[in-house]
Amino acid sequence: MNKRKVIIGGVAIAVAVGAAVAVTVARKGQASQADATKPEDKVLDFTAKEVVNPKAQALAGMVEFSGPLVAPNTAVVRAKAAGTLLNLAVAEGSRVTAGQKLGTLDLADLSARLNERQAQVESARAQMVQADRTHASNQRLAEQQFISPNALESSKAALDTARANLAAAQAQTETVRINLREAGLVAPISGIVAKRHVLPGEKVSTEQQVVTIVDLSRLEMAGSVGTHEVGMLSPGMPVTVQVEGVAQPVSGTLARISPAAEPGTRSIGVAIAIANPKEALRAGQYASAQVTLQEDTPRMTLPASAIAAASGQEYVWMISEGKLIRRSVTTGRRDEARGLVEVKDGLKPQAQVLAMRFDNLREGASARIVGSAPAAAASAASPSSSLASVATASAN
Repeated sequence: MNKRKVIIGGVAIAVAVGAAVAVTVARKGQASQADATKPEDKVLDFTAKEVVNPKAQALAGMVEFSGPLVAPNTAVVRAKAAGTLLNLAVAEGSRVTAGQKLGTLDLADLSARLNERQAQVESARAQMVQADRTHASNQRLAEQQFISPNALESSKAALDTARANLAAAQAQTETVRINLREAGLVAPISGIVAKRHVLPGEKVSTEQQVVTIVDLSRLEMAGSVGTHEVGMLSPGMPVTVQVEGVAQPVSGTLARISPAAEPGTRSIGVAIAIANPKEALRAGQYASAQVTLQEDTPRMTLPASAIAAASGQEYVWMISEGKLIRRSVTTGRRDEARGLVEVKDGLKPQAQVLAMRFDNLREGASARIVGSAPAAAASAASPSSSLASVATASAN
């Protein structure tokens, strides 16, 4: 019995050792197979359509900015004299013409002042007439040597003073008359009443706002551009303006550029003139503007789809000496219509750049181009291009 137990135990140990050896061999075989298919040994194949060379060509630039529409021809009718607003004949939205009477003020105080000034004129005129008679009489007496020359000079001075007082009284009267005439509420321009600031029956003071009138036949868009962009703009350039709530864009002209940047910012104000003969647009609407910059100077360009960004840095993937390389680039102008981007720095004209974005690319991985040579960048690469196929490299 003891011998049988020993034999059985030896057989069990041998079986266990054999199983362990088999497992080890199997694992080594799997490891060898995994080593044979390591990613380092795989080659990424890219078709010729998926690779482009930078191309030097003229690139139209674009400057974009936004802002509200304003009406430069806006007039505020103010009261030129204190008084009670008796009536206001226009409402908000009413159309008025230049010279139209808008309302009536109670100008009793101003009328009383005018009567007072007229009375002063009559008094000054009477005093001048009396001084003139006195001086004429003194002249006759001086000829007969009945009065001294000093007395004649005194009467002459009194006459001059009376004339000056009359002229001053007449000037004061004319001033009051002008104030009374201007105190009438009259529209200075043709347009639409935008706002009524007072209501009939209210007491208004001098220079208080009564009515605001807006001329919508010509509008402006008030925007701002960066200091790095303003050098590319000049008055008279055509502008395309897209107004919120309006389906079709409208045409405008760059009217003015501010001579200085706004305090505390790096932006400069610009004004876009927009013709609005049918008054379809309204002041206060928000709009965005685009200025197309045409240029004949060749620039190195790539499709916009070839450029990616991470952590604020733009980069491209390129193939160099059979390896994938991630290269940081500096971009400039963009042509959204053709899908092109200017590359200012980081690439050479003969660089082979992936024309679109691929996922899971690794720098240093083997890569090659299958098919014909890559084309120069003329437009954005087709999004239907297939991803690079993976093929196992042949053993050297």
